[in-house]
Amino acid sequence: MDIRLRFGRNVKALRKATGLSQDEFADRASIHRTYMSGIERGKRAPTIIVVEQLALALGVQPGALFADDNSPPDQA
Repeated sequence: MDIRLRFGRNVKALRKATGLSQDEFADRASIHRTYMSGIERGKRAPTIIVVEQLALALGVQPGALFADDNSPPDQA
């Protein structure tokens, strides 16, 4: 699977697990909502800085956002 798709699916799954809407999550991560949508759909390739912002907003280690489909992401 394309890494952007895997990353986006992981971000979306973790966001939903926290009960945050996309708007709330984008605000928490200091990212524009439309950019956040592109990340979750695998259409955007975020910089390492954005990866860190997303991980912090989700309370996970950055590596958890890259976990493959067969292993659950680790919580921080």
